[in-house]
Amino acid sequence: MNETISAHIAPKTALPRQPLYLAPMEDVTDPAFRLLCKRFGADKVYTEFVNADALVRDVAAATRKLTIADAERPVAIQIYGKDAASMAEAARIVEQANPDFIDINFGCPVKKVAGKGAGAGLLRDVPRMLEITRAVVNAVHVPVTAKTRLGWNNDEKIIVDLAEALQDCGIRELAIHGRTRAQMYTGEADWTLIGEVKNNPRMHIPIVGNGDVTTPERAKECFERYGVDAVMIGRATFGCPWIFEDIRHYLDTGELLPRRDMRWCMDILKQHVDASIRWIGDERKGIVHSRRHFANSPVLKGLYDFRQTRISLLRAETREEVFGIMDSIVEKWGTDSVTNP
Repeated sequence: MNETISAHIAPKTALPRQPLYLAPMEDVTDPAFRLLCKRFGADKVYTEFVNADALVRDVAAATRKLTIADAERPVAIQIYGKDAASMAEAARIVEQANPDFIDINFGCPVKKVAGKGAGAGLLRDVPRMLEITRAVVNAVHVPVTAKTRLGWNNDEKIIVDLAEALQDCGIRELAIHGRTRAQMYTGEADWTLIGEVKNNPRMHIPIVGNGDVTTPERAKECFERYGVDAVMIGRATFGCPWIFEDIRHYLDTGELLPRRDMRWCMDILKQHVDASIRWIGDERKGIVHSRRHFANSPVLKGLYDFRQTRISLLRAETREEVFGIMDSIVEKWGTDSVTNP
């Protein structure tokens, strides 16, 4: 059990040593994908972010995102917004869904969020960010966590001081993406400041590192070099939910798992497609929703006809079409091992 983290959370959410988190990602971390990642060893999962104002207005698309299952636990529901009062009210609504954590999104860099003063946009208005944090913490009884970035841009990397301020507001854990808002998802994640936050003697809450963890070796390095309490994995899970199993095995044994064959990988991706269709309740929408996974899976990148195969997958609109393409891949490559993350 991770004693550092367990000291800050309820007993039912106690985590193992060196826990691995599934990062919150819009249009990605729905129940179907969260449960699949949990099956492969994700120690904590997050919902897609939920608009606080939409929750307060009882918008169906927002309230639907509050759907969680006991099999996912520990699970965090993430909310975002720019107004303290509406964020506090949204947190009270979220609490009724009985998550293990309520997470505040202070890191989303996209224009429709950050440009309107929410998400990473609050990195330019720290007083408001802290006001929101205090309001949410005081509104609920469930532990409140937060996720943010290093700062707005390369000249405004404020995370070391900001982390202390957020801790003082009462958050129980802080996840840090090692990029600025200006970087979006480009360039390399800088973990040095994440390590500086973790090693700040004034910090006593768990620090979670996020950004460019794509291999078991990199996850191990992040734990050992920067001392973080947990590692959060985002885009590397696309089409590869078994990355958690691969990393956990390496952390526990120091050895890489044997490479999996294409047939096994395609079977898992098919299971995800079916789960997405069931969750959304519409075949075509379920296919579209899961495209970023099956069309971007790393197991396809070694195929000589990768580009054409990917185009075909992106154009497919029915389960039969998608599974037919996957079956053709298996016919060609089913007995071949494919690269681990």
